Amino acid sequence: MSSTQTLESKLKALQCHFTWDLEPNMSKLAYLSGTLEDISTDEGNFWLGHIYNLQGFIQYKLGSTEEALKLFNKATETFQEMKNTDEGPWLMVNFGNLAWLHLHLGTDEKSQDYLSKVDALMRKYPPPPEEELHPEVCAEKAWTLMKFDKEKKLQAAELFKKAIQKQPDTPEWQSNYVILSAEAFKDDLKKLYAERLEMLRSASKQDPDNLCVAALYLEARAAKGEHIQDEARSLAEKLKERPASSYNGINPLLRLYRKFKSEVNADETSEEAQRQTQSKRSAAEGLTKKIFSNNYQPDEINEAIRLWKEVIGADPKSKFDLQEKTLEDQITLASIYAKVEKEKADQIYEELLKREDLDPAGKQILYNRYAKHLYFISNDSRRSTEFHMKAAEIPEESRYRQSSIMELKKTSGRNKDPEMYRRIKELLARLGNQPETQNQ
Repeated sequence: MSSTQTLESKLKALQCHFTWDLEPNMSKLAYLSGTLEDISTDEGNFWLGHIYNLQGFIQYKLGSTEEALKLFNKATETFQEMKNTDEGPWLMVNFGNLAWLHLHLGTDEKSQDYLSKVDALMRKYPPPPEEELHPEVCAEKAWTLMKFDKEKKLQAAELFKKAIQKQPDTPEWQSNYVILSAEAFKDDLKKLYAERLEMLRSASKQDPDNLCVAALYLEARAAKGEHIQDEARSLAEKLKERPASSYNGINPLLRLYRKFKSEVNADETSEEAQRQTQSKRSAAEGLTKKIFSNNYQPDEINEAIRLWKEVIGADPKSKFDLQEKTLEDQITLASIYAKVEKEKADQIYEELLKREDLDPAGKQILYNRYAKHLYFISNDSRRSTEFHMKAAEIPEESRYRQSSIMELKKTSGRNKDPEMYRRIKELLARLGNQPETQNQ
């Protein structure tokens, strides 16, 4: 057995993203990548290190090892800054990821170094008696699994439960466990009240900024017969102040929205109209997340399309001045149509491409998203590359430009068309980026 094979056999025993049987398809990877990019990266985000870890693994699966390395290193820095220390059990998963990535990069010495770091952490911070995983590792695995599909959410809930039993003073773990375990009662709120009210009350008190826990707590109290309309409206106001991507588990908020939307005062004042539009936007964003995580009912696609049409139609500027937010709304609508009616999605993109009022930033967004539509939905890799090039050429620094540049670097390494390879290589050179080595 070679030294590399021996190293790999040792790495298989680690607990990290490379050993957790995470095998999503390309569509799922693209969705997860976009979702994680949209999550708030504020310093106060408890899950920020976990986010960078998962982003790094996704980029590895998408073929970008260079970007994966940057993100894994970013996760290390984030954990160290947030914990205010250079070491701790929260780094076990991260160091395991780096050990695996360096193995795939062919840098066995660095891989061995990170393996040794994991071994040292495991000796210094062993798991509790009779447990296989340290609570920090258990919680990160739980958080990762809950991002994939509903089948893994049951496993995630059990992992959070184990982590909490051994380390009960982490409110963020409590909140996620509550959200996952309460989902089982979504069709029987009286049972939710009977079996989970005290747990919800405690989690809401410990993690007051978690809007989903607050919504579940209100649902349980409503099932008891309490009048919660005023609190539900107050919660909706808090929701309006933050992006839908800043919290986990939109479903309870959607249910509250549907339950009380008929009670909203139908006053046609501008302020009330804006409030209703924001409520519809929040509901539409929540349904969109469900749809692209493949965890939805068939009628929810029609509901999402209806809500996005109403949100877009409520913007008086949308027909004349395509602002960035409205543009993204239109693209989101097209992405949902692509699930059930590709021709309608194509039509939306064609109409947007004809618009002459887009500023450079708007064009960049459109070209990047259309390139992905062409690749994943239309299976047209050549036109997809053309639009990624258009996006990259626009001198606006943004995540959309970086996304297109990254795709071009990957494409250059596998492109069999000499002319296309030459064009990509020249463009990347002008932009100061080196293409991937072309396979001979």
